[in-house]
Amino acid sequence: MFETSSLQTTLKRLENKVICTLRVSLENDKGGIVMNAVIKTGGKQYLVSEGSVIFVEKLDGNEGDKVVFNEVLMLDSKIGNPYVEKASVEGVIVKHGKQKKIRVFKYKSKDRSNRRTLGHRQPYTKIEIKKING
Repeated sequence: MFETSSLQTTLKRLENKVICTLRVSLENDKGGIVMNAVIKTGGKQYLVSEGSVIFVEKLDGNEGDKVVFNEVLMLDSKIGNPYVEKASVEGVIVKHGKQKKIRVFKYKSKDRSNRRTLGHRQPYTKIEIKKING
């Protein structure tokens, strides 16, 4: 397990990184304040702001459909436990697609008859974030 000192150091680094990221992205080109949120979808976490485009695991829905993410882990400086109450992120599905193909080569050593090449393309959904409510 981790020692408490190394765990505290790691938490401090993570906290500083999050705060620095938020400070850098607080103001947009027009001089207004941009809201940032960390959402959870498909077992992953994404840092989003209004107008950003993200690629997530494939979601049900057609292009142009509205998507609402209710699992908001962090909204600006508010940190949820585990989620921020009454916060949501709205987006629009831009397109569905598949990622670049990866090759998987399976074999067992010293057995010439047991070699196999497989390919896999992970499906994704491209989403444009329209609004952050909270």
